[in-house]
Amino acid sequence: MVKNYVNEYIFSNLIDIEEKIAIINKNTLYSYEWLFENIKNCENYLELGKIQRGDVVALCGDFTPNSISLLLALINKSCIIVPLSNSSQIDITNYIHIASVHFIIDIAEDDSYTIKNISHRILNEYYETIIKRETPGLVLFSSGTSGKPKAAVHDFSKLLEKFKAKRSALRTLNFLMFDHWGGLNTLFHILSNGGTVIATIDRTPKNICKLIQDYQIELLPASPTFLNLLILSSAYENYNLESLKIISYGTEPMLLSTLGRLKKIFPEVKFRQTYGLIELGVLRSQSKNDESLWVKIGGEGYKLRVVDGLLEIKAESAMLGYLNAPSPFTEDGWFKTGDAVEVEGEYYKILGRKSELLNIGGEKVYPQEIESVILEVENVTDVIVYGEKNSITGNTICAKVKLIVQEDRKELIKKIKNHCSEKLARYKVPSKIIISENNFHSERFKKNRNGQHEQ
Repeated sequence: MVKNYVNEYIFSNLIDIEEKIAIINKNTLYSYEWLFENIKNCENYLELGKIQRGDVVALCGDFTPNSISLLLALINKSCIIVPLSNSSQIDITNYIHIASVHFIIDIAEDDSYTIKNISHRILNEYYETIIKRETPGLVLFSSGTSGKPKAAVHDFSKLLEKFKAKRSALRTLNFLMFDHWGGLNTLFHILSNGGTVIATIDRTPKNICKLIQDYQIELLPASPTFLNLLILSSAYENYNLESLKIISYGTEPMLLSTLGRLKKIFPEVKFRQTYGLIELGVLRSQSKNDESLWVKIGGEGYKLRVVDGLLEIKAESAMLGYLNAPSPFTEDGWFKTGDAVEVEGEYYKILGRKSELLNIGGEKVYPQEIESVILEVENVTDVIVYGEKNSITGNTICAKVKLIVQEDRKELIKKIKNHCSEKLARYKVPSKIIISENNFHSERFKKNRNGQHEQ
């Protein structure tokens, strides 16, 4: 008998939910009754397309009614699912090759979809494990903003286990991307608790504010980079956002200056830092307070320790391994996150990736600390800090800044250096400042630290 994973893990707590709205997309409301029926339709479509248990299926699209239904149908089929975003910055052909995909389901902008059989049937030990267990699988690619994307393979049932627990669900905008666990985690949390998903492919600040107003959205999960863009756009001034109760942020370190500005703009909104990794899932989190970067993380199924200043996590939901990189686990099963942290009692402060650390004459410097200070300077709209090799000090600190309006270069550099000198130790003050008109973030609204030194 085929196991119904969707009913067991996602819809097990839902009673008399059929008439409630499950998804809102492009001004159309879709009930849970529609969703349940559409999942069956998608299962029949997969059957006609000859997709079977254990097949590796790339699902290319964004959060839409049919992509959500197809995702749930593929889970029920116990397929190995490779969600991919239709993004110009993603090399889909390369990802499909790395994941040894058998079928591609393309979801068009009008939400229609087609199946293509590419018969790229190369099995590996992780896929064989999933097939033997008769569970669904999941392949997630890292964002690649600081290096080559890695392909993490999961037994999907391990990630879905947490959604059996009944929790509250707010009316939520599914802002984070379709091909990353942050976005999927939000989706499953909402659906498993009978909430409403507001889905959109337009993630501009203006449209996000309009959606919050039009659909009385209560929870906005977003990246710090997007939230900074929201501040700079001033779009929040043109819409009624009183329904908003929580803004959660993660995927990259938040700058303290940005968090402070957000709290002034949204004084009644709770700010909640999240922490998750494609290799482990999303941990439960609790911020120390709304204006603090200290956060308590962990929860059921997670253990934490700090080794040489770096966070390591042991998780029941950990991936099986990477398809294209060495194992990041210790011999006793702890995942080496690469995140440098400070610890204060039960709380952690995420300083940044070890790979981003700059060595200035033997002193450790994290770019985010300097970026937070530079972003306080009037007329600076965005900044990215990086190091250039220096034979004497190891690295020279450089900063690229983007301005709201053009101003005299020499005066700007003097202003930035003076402000940094007041707030930072001398060795943290940038010696090189470049004015740029380029964006410093990817289409995922994460700061792109891969090749940031290129002009």
